[in-house]
Amino acid sequence: MPWRQRILLIVLLLLVALALLWAFLPRAVPVETAKVSRGPLRVTVEEEGKTRLRDRFVISAPVAGYARRVALEVGDPVKRGQAVAEIEPMRAEGLDPRTRAAAEARVLAAEAALRAAEERVREAAAVDEYAAARLDRTRRLTDAGLTPRDTLEQVVSEAGRASAAKGSAEEAADVARHELEGAKAALTRAGASAGPRSEKVTVRSPAAGNALAIRHESEGAVAAGTPLLEVGDPGRVEVEVDVLSADAVRIRPGTPVRFERWGGDVPLEGKVRMVEPVGFTKVSALGVEEQRVLVVADITTPREVWKGVGDGYRLEASFILWEEKDVLQVPAGALFRTGDRFAVYVVENGRAKARSVAIGRRNGLAAQLLSGLKEGETVILHPGDTVAEGKKVRSRDASLPPASR
Repeated sequence: MPWRQRILLIVLLLLVALALLWAFLPRAVPVETAKVSRGPLRVTVEEEGKTRLRDRFVISAPVAGYARRVALEVGDPVKRGQAVAEIEPMRAEGLDPRTRAAAEARVLAAEAALRAAEERVREAAAVDEYAAARLDRTRRLTDAGLTPRDTLEQVVSEAGRASAAKGSAEEAADVARHELEGAKAALTRAGASAGPRSEKVTVRSPAAGNALAIRHESEGAVAAGTPLLEVGDPGRVEVEVDVLSADAVRIRPGTPVRFERWGGDVPLEGKVRMVEPVGFTKVSALGVEEQRVLVVADITTPREVWKGVGDGYRLEASFILWEEKDVLQVPAGALFRTGDRFAVYVVENGRAKARSVAIGRRNGLAAQLLSGLKEGETVILHPGDTVAEGKKVRSRDASLPPASR
């Protein structure tokens, strides 16, 4: 074989060997990376909430009657003590001839009963007068020694019974007199129209504010306790947020709150005023029953900034449980568990190195580093099964140089 052919064959074999070697060399795994940095860190509980008026008054009918039409409209200003509704007495029902005759008969019967009761009063008074005179006479005879002591005691007992009988007769006469008055009133007012204007009941507002809702706008009959309208001050707005009971135990009165997505350009600041001591069950959108607790907060941002917010407006609340301005932190996506500790993969010279870390506070995005890493070190985010100790890696964002082979 000529020497030139031998040289070409040798070169070809070397190229094939190099190609096979290149094909079987381990490749660097593409990964997402991030830097360990310092900065502010905040731990929050985020939930949706809505506004409500702090003082809301439901004005109800104090008596049963015929309510006149409410002249107020929703949003109208209301002063304290202002008349907001009027209630007239109900019209009495008319009596048919038979019912009227029965009512007249009840009046006559009541008159007769009263006369009989008065006769019994006179009779009881006479008996009482006689018993009192006899008692006086018996006392004098007993003092003179002409009548035994037991006779005096008997006369005293009879005088007491006579006095009690007189009092009972007088009470019975009073009852008969009232029954007569009731029977006469039922007869004379039957079929009459509602009373004069002086009998109208004027319902007044207990506080200043605005009309929030008209519950009974048109005139008509109402029962006692029927809601007529609602009044409240739209300037006194608070926020109610229902949170999971596990989160509620970490929230205290005075906890700062940040309100977002309320419709304005800047977030609103606030503070928790009350965490209700009683929870309730709520079914989530996934059909899971959750124990919830209502948290009430006040907006501390000046009212001029959010003056367009009224009753029942939606917003998102972030309860700030912990916050520091300068914290060494690592992205939460870089953490994974090894036993009972946390660890991360650090990129050193293009290779992944597992390192245990101690973390403190954390939220869904980052965690506070207590030990194990330094500021500026590069960690791998969301390491998968392809990442292992000593494995060559390269950053997808090309922020790291390719691993040397």
